[in-house]
Amino acid sequence: MTAMSKPSGIRQSIIDAVLHIISEDGVAAVTNRRIAKEAGVSLGSVTYHFATQHELLRESLLHFVAEETRRLTELAAECQTDGMDADRAAATVGQAAGGTPFDSRQIAPFELYIQAGRDERLRPAAAESFAAYDQLAARILTGLGVPDAERLASSAVALIFGLQLRSLATGLPAEELVDALMLLARGAQHS
Repeated sequence: MTAMSKPSGIRQSIIDAVLHIISEDGVAAVTNRRIAKEAGVSLGSVTYHFATQHELLRESLLHFVAEETRRLTELAAECQTDGMDADRAAATVGQAAGGTPFDSRQIAPFELYIQAGRDERLRPAAAESFAAYDQLAARILTGLGVPDAERLASSAVALIFGLQLRSLATGLPAEELVDALMLLARGAQHS
């Protein structure tokens, strides 16, 4: 399966279950029995569709990346760089970050990216997702008049991811996401 193809039927239910389990309890909680229960399929269906845990995690990451890349690409296409102001930038960053209230569903991407750090075969899929984040960040920074926006995009993405992770770890709201991005944009405009 390529990162952009979409699985169907039982296979999709299994992938959705894996992502939900990762969100709730982490990669270590992904067992075939739990997946079968969560997906509402037989245990044999899990092993029929996915021979190994690695394959389950790989396909789940690829599915997540495909969905996230599609979502971010659509946001970037909607993000007109002319006339971008702080309010539009804030709204777009909020959409990209999934809103400010964080919950367990937003933990899964971090778990999957960490898994990609452990398994080099997953890294191209993770890189594809980050490229989509970088593209959106470059569009926003360009719209704000930041010189060399392409070069700064990955730093902006890293800042947002770091603040999201901090919010998840502390349980505190991530309202500073937009403020941090705007601080970065203002600093880049004056350098």
